[in-house]
Amino acid sequence: MGRIKRISGPLVIAEDVRGVSVYELIEVGEQRLVGEVIGVQGDDAVIQVYEDTTGLRVGEPVYPTGNPLVAELGPGLIGSIFDGIQRPLPEIGLLTGIMLSKGVKEPPLPRNKKWAFKPLVKQGDEVSEGDFIGVVEETKRVKHYIMVPPGVKGKVNYIAPEGDYTIIDTIATIGNTDLKMLQKWPVRKPRPYLEKHDVSEPLIT
Repeated sequence: MGRIKRISGPLVIAEDVRGVSVYELIEVGEQRLVGEVIGVQGDDAVIQVYEDTTGLRVGEPVYPTGNPLVAELGPGLIGSIFDGIQRPLPEIGLLTGIMLSKGVKEPPLPRNKKWAFKPLVKQGDEVSEGDFIGVVEETKRVKHYIMVPPGVKGKVNYIAPEGDYTIIDTIATIGNTDLKMLQKWPVRKPRPYLEKHDVSEPLIT
């Protein structure tokens, strides 16, 4: 844990944060505002804070997380409203009112909502990253395919039967890796792909 050394608008200099790395997620101040390390100078870190820093004071603690800033991917994205750091604005509004409070933490995707999952593979199949293992009809127009995440491949040791599941339920086991409909991905790391396709039909919203 380090301390705030200097504040200049959304930029904060923190001291005594040995070991942090650029693009690491870091929580700033007593309210644990969301920030990202954008520079390291010895044991000092330059932090971009993504929330209002009004009221933040020199000497308040900062909390390195050791993790990058990530986006949550899974059923529940369509129809949701997020700010720039994927905070779900309607859900936070229910907690704090029309004026959003600083430091409020709420999962981007609902953990309790159940989705109708249909498996597309069977036990014993061999799969690798990018393969479809199931599908969820997220809306009447959008089918959400559940893919094997990057870096995972092997035999399907378990696949959930067709039914309703939350995004944090285990819906498959590939080798020794349990898969859920929820995946987290670093926002600054490009997703891998085999090839790009030209747009043939617009998505009408």
